Amino acid sequence: MMQTGKIELVLEKAKKLKLLILDVDGVLTDGKLFFDNDGTEYKSFHSRDGHGIKLLRQSGVEVAVISGRKSNSVALRMKNLGIELVYQGYENKIPAFNEIIEKRGIAPEQAAYMGDDVIDLPVMIRAGLAIAVGDANFAVKQRADWCTTLPGGHGAVREVCDFIMQAQGSFEEILNAYLK
Repeated sequence: MMQTGKIELVLEKAKKLKLLILDVDGVLTDGKLFFDNDGTEYKSFHSRDGHGIKLLRQSGVEVAVISGRKSNSVALRMKNLGIELVYQGYENKIPAFNEIIEKRGIAPEQAAYMGDDVIDLPVMIRAGLAIAVGDANFAVKQRADWCTTLPGGHGAVREVCDFIMQAQGSFEEILNAYLK
């Protein structure tokens, strides 16, 4: 649980967001990499994370992905979720971050970045809201504005999507559409 002052700061930052940028391995997945005998890579994505992304986009907050690795399964999953801003193979994620911000015409303060490892730190410290998954590397957690309670690949992205919608006042409207 966050301290009261920190909660208020994170809420204020979340209210300003127009974009959530996600790492893939360790955030959208649990970080495990599976390969078959032919070298084909497999990843596992949590369905609640996907639905959270769809709801967040419906609320008006865009979602983008920056990954240090390249994977066809990532491209397919992002296409399925309607995410157009997909940057793969970026070990240095700053150029992708800068391009996304410029393309969308927003300030860095209007973007959140969610990561799990030190490769994510350069972007996390530039984003308006830095988020670490619950099982992130200790150095990433220390520098994050907020750490999720859930680990990567197990609903942490959904936790963030719900939090942003609650902070911006759109969660109840989205929820009410399911209660009719």
